[in-house]
Amino acid sequence: MPELPPVSTLLATAVSALGGKERPGQMTMVAAVDDAIETKRHLAVQAGTGTGKSLAYLVPSLRHAVRTGRTVVVSTATIALQRQLVDRDLPRLAQALAKPLGRPPAFAILKGRNNYLCLNKINSAVPDEPAEAELFDAFAVSRLGREVKRLNEWASDTETGDRDELAPGVSDRAWRQVSVSSRECLGKSRCPFGQDCFAERARAESAQADVVVTNHALLAIDAISGIQVLPEHDVVVVDEAHELVDRVTGIATAELSATAISAAARRCAKLIDEQEVDRLEAAAEAWHSTLEDLGPSRWEALPDGVGQVLALIRDAAWNARTALNPQGSAAPGSDPEAAAGRNMAVAAVEEIHDSAVRALTAFDEPDPAARRDVVWLSADEVRGVTRRSLHMAPLAVGGLLRSQLFGTATVILTSATLQIGGTFDGLARTWGLPPESGGKVDPALANGGEAPADAGTVRWSSLDVGSPFDHAKSGILYVAKHLPAPGRDGLPPAYLDEIERLVSAAGGRTLGLFSSMRAAKSATEALRSRLKTPILCQGEDSTGALVRKFADDPETSLFGTLSLWQGVDVPGPSLSLVILDRIPFPRPDDPLLTARQRAVESRGGNGFLTVAASHAALLLAQGTGRLLRSVDDRGVVAILDPRLATARYGGYLRASLPPYWETADPDVVLKALHRLDAAATV
Repeated sequence: MPELPPVSTLLATAVSALGGKERPGQMTMVAAVDDAIETKRHLAVQAGTGTGKSLAYLVPSLRHAVRTGRTVVVSTATIALQRQLVDRDLPRLAQALAKPLGRPPAFAILKGRNNYLCLNKINSAVPDEPAEAELFDAFAVSRLGREVKRLNEWASDTETGDRDELAPGVSDRAWRQVSVSSRECLGKSRCPFGQDCFAERARAESAQADVVVTNHALLAIDAISGIQVLPEHDVVVVDEAHELVDRVTGIATAELSATAISAAARRCAKLIDEQEVDRLEAAAEAWHSTLEDLGPSRWEALPDGVGQVLALIRDAAWNARTALNPQGSAAPGSDPEAAAGRNMAVAAVEEIHDSAVRALTAFDEPDPAARRDVVWLSADEVRGVTRRSLHMAPLAVGGLLRSQLFGTATVILTSATLQIGGTFDGLARTWGLPPESGGKVDPALANGGEAPADAGTVRWSSLDVGSPFDHAKSGILYVAKHLPAPGRDGLPPAYLDEIERLVSAAGGRTLGLFSSMRAAKSATEALRSRLKTPILCQGEDSTGALVRKFADDPETSLFGTLSLWQGVDVPGPSLSLVILDRIPFPRPDDPLLTARQRAVESRGGNGFLTVAASHAALLLAQGTGRLLRSVDDRGVVAILDPRLATARYGGYLRASLPPYWETADPDVVLKALHRLDAAATV
């Protein structure tokens, strides 16, 4: 095929067609991404809000795919970004670049199988098992029935079967009634609906696409399972890369509860001998009794008697798995409904067996710092019923990412927040990349050049393309140095007084980001009677609906927790003030992060800075990044926790934040907020 235009020309064509204007950071990034793809050198790019980073990685990705015939995978952490890419960015870009690329580039979206309707399940009588708490909750059962009825009606109208296209959504419980996991699936050749399967159609489309948009979870499954889920590819773009480690960790985490074992036993009923079902039920009862005598905590070793019960669970699950004999029962021509029921039973007992084995072997390594898994017991209350579960999560996923992601493709990692404490090394370490060995991209050339000879070292470069915002002129970082340090008993009265003064001065227009749901609700209840402007609180409606109400009424404030920090994008005068109640350190009883911190310390490192402070810095950067979403935005970020100014680690945390103008003077901030409110109401 003829030589394609360079990425700089393609970017200019795209920007012109889309009615935008060239941005220096975007131009630098597009050249750096193109160079990384050409030299097969991994690249980490920090690109602030407003940079136009989506175009900056999509343009060279499409050029590479069209030129080589190889697919590029783009992975995101959130549904919102997936939709932006597939519904807005890629369709417009494909149209704009069709002529210079010689053809319209194709794109597709691909999610895990359980995100799509299963036509076999919806047309058969193979229900999911209700949770124990719901067996005695008439309201939950009736709600479930209504949702499943709506799903059945939707099944005849939908073109994609994609859960994310269902509005309004349904509960996870209801969705499980009409979907299957990859383990439960009969397979295209054995399923009577295989030719019309939504998941198979999505996979077929992705196999023909130049760019496939997916999520971090599916990217992790493709890397961990050893089963090819994504189409063949040689380049992966990881957007929202600051979320990658947490999403991979979530996929690699196993859980074992008495409820799950009982559900597996019910799945096996009528499929195998009653004696084998009874063994599973007995194992569930033994596990329930064992965990009842233990408090929630991280395990350093198997408690007395636990090993014997885990062995009982392992053996009961394996015997049931053997008795189910799925290969013979799911052969072509067999009853698909019976085969589906059997596959679901097999998937359930295999998961129980694998989790029991993982727990039994977790402590085989005598050195705690060298163990693969962190094991802990949790106790959660659901509708008055306490449910205890054992969790096994990987201590680190860097090795997995290094071999299964960075070892198989060229990876571009990007986000608005990748530098922690002023360097990329913190996140690089968790990704499995060597810290301090990343070559710095020259922003003037946007060219990584040749890496120094370093056999055995992953080659990667880093680049910060900055932001189009003038943070020092557009925003104030206010640290309430005069307030007391936060305690463990909720928000101190002085914090509520400070929030009242700040929100009143801003005329509403406030996003309050709290360290816990309890703190968010407490602040909402206390301040609704003290403020003249309305307050919305997370949990009172869906997050999307709350954000829309918040954006539509400038006098409204929205209070919520960490989960809101990345989901709020409100440019304009509706958001002039972001309040954070405290530095978001991980909870001291967080078993996984505590174990990771101790592992760093056992190797002579600073566990607090490496894990706890890095965790807090990343969340602070995400939270403060909610303030400026367009070049015309102005406002204040108010952090009520005085430790940001007084503690020794305060400088490390502030180095991760945008370069706002800083002050600890409340009078300066209140006057600034009054001026912003007056200007917005003119």
